Amino acid sequence: MSAPFLPYGRQSIDEADIAAVVEVLKSDFLTQGPAIGRFEKAVSDFCGARHGIAMANGTATLHCAAKALGLGHGDRLWTSPITFVASANAGRYCGAKVDFVDVDPGTVLMCPERLEAKLVQAEKAGALPRVVVPVHFAGQSCDMPRIHALGQKYGFKILEDAAHALGGEFEGRRIGGCDWSDAASHSFHPVKIITSGEGGMITTNDPEVAWRIGLLRTHGITREAGRMVGESHGGWYYEQLELGFNYRMTDLQAALGASQMTRLETFARRRREIADLYDRELAGLPLRPLARDPRGISGWHLYMIRLNLGEIRRSRREVFDSLRAQGIGVNVHYIPVHLQPDYQKLGFAKGMFPESERYYEEAITLPMFPAMTDEDVVRVKNALITAAGV
Repeated sequence: MSAPFLPYGRQSIDEADIAAVVEVLKSDFLTQGPAIGRFEKAVSDFCGARHGIAMANGTATLHCAAKALGLGHGDRLWTSPITFVASANAGRYCGAKVDFVDVDPGTVLMCPERLEAKLVQAEKAGALPRVVVPVHFAGQSCDMPRIHALGQKYGFKILEDAAHALGGEFEGRRIGGCDWSDAASHSFHPVKIITSGEGGMITTNDPEVAWRIGLLRTHGITREAGRMVGESHGGWYYEQLELGFNYRMTDLQAALGASQMTRLETFARRRREIADLYDRELAGLPLRPLARDPRGISGWHLYMIRLNLGEIRRSRREVFDSLRAQGIGVNVHYIPVHLQPDYQKLGFAKGMFPESERYYEEAITLPMFPAMTDEDVVRVKNALITAAGV
């Protein structure tokens, strides 16, 4: 009997999660109710941020946060090429121009040295970014103190893409607390650290940014008397102050997310144990994991390896296909955004961000989720040995 398929990620749902959703189904509010606020408070309190704004998905959070930070037509947003396309697309939704900063060869995070060099040239050209989006790839924080210092010097806003990183830390501070940024975006897709089905949240310490994101998620409409342009005509009255979106989260999603938050630290601890076990089991094989920054603790959304292709006789594609054939649900995160056909229409081309491209040619994502057993990790190692022919 063959072993069951081992996916690269999987949600962990228990009876308490199910009960929380059923409770909402039996309540008066399926959306725009009290479960939203409870979830927002659970996440913002955990991160150490003053505000949390729950939204329909992580892409919506990036879009609204970028807009709330002042990004508009003709402005510039910079992010990493190694990310899901949403990090860059958020800038385009706002009418901004998008560019990229190549990654560090060890951590595959936005490289501060390359960012600074690009800023020096952009300042000379009068083309500085309004918003920079550092991506905490695989769960590890970028060097936020250094990026923050550059933001202070060159005048850009910082929006952390923390979709992979809830539960992680940097220099003793939890990711999402916005100690070195204007806002942080979180995702609760089923393969993430916790899930609300679909869903996302922005954390921020700026009350005006929080208010505007809340406005944008609901069509740009407010019922707050102190915010309206005219006088209220009665209890039914509302005003659309700007063109917003329908990016609301439902109470069903929020109830699931809040229930999951009660087990976040358990999830994060198990992910760290699995990552450490992978490090030990894979030592000596012709591959290398991403470098760890000793100043931080990763949220471990993903466990990435880079194949030492010069030491094996097989291509990345052959190794990938062999692993899949053995029931190991590997993936690749990510195809560099600048190589996507839609971005090449904008003038991006192969060779522009060589470190990101080198990483992509070698990368494979291994299974990582809290319900994995130690035996599952050994199974992945043995499958890798077979796939690489070593």
